[in-house]
Amino acid sequence: MALDIKAVQLSWEEGCNIVVGQSHFIKTVEDLAEIMNSSVPGVEYGLAFCEASNPCLIRTEGNDPTLIEQATQCARAVGAGHSFYLIMRKAYPINVLNQIKACQEVTRVFCATANPLQILVVQTDQGRGIVGVVDGLSPKGVESAEDKTARRAMLRRFGYKF
Repeated sequence: MALDIKAVQLSWEEGCNIVVGQSHFIKTVEDLAEIMNSSVPGVEYGLAFCEASNPCLIRTEGNDPTLIEQATQCARAVGAGHSFYLIMRKAYPINVLNQIKACQEVTRVFCATANPLQILVVQTDQGRGIVGVVDGLSPKGVESAEDKTARRAMLRRFGYKF
């Protein structure tokens, strides 16, 4: 059996976040759309899901055509069965991640990020699968007291801490 692993660079609109995961059923598309529509008022999103059995289509939902297209491009680039790509604007993954992980079809969330993202994809004779992700960049050091103060201020500015 031939086995090939490569890194697939994903791209989407600056200022947006992406959640990449795996699920086991086509119903995921509608369930994740319902989660997005009911969790954050005003959220804009695009969702693409790679169906793993015939007809093996990329299924889509969302309320923003540009984000739907970007999610579809991510799904097409990776091409792994049962993977999903959810790109959001006017919300953060922290607003929906627990609901996504609790969705009965979702088996794994690989990442939730706004950082540069590479998906590690394995290709076999059968198809493609995600074996991991490279989320962002490698550490350049340890935070200083000034960095710690800035981190805490940012979390308060975003409203996540008092």
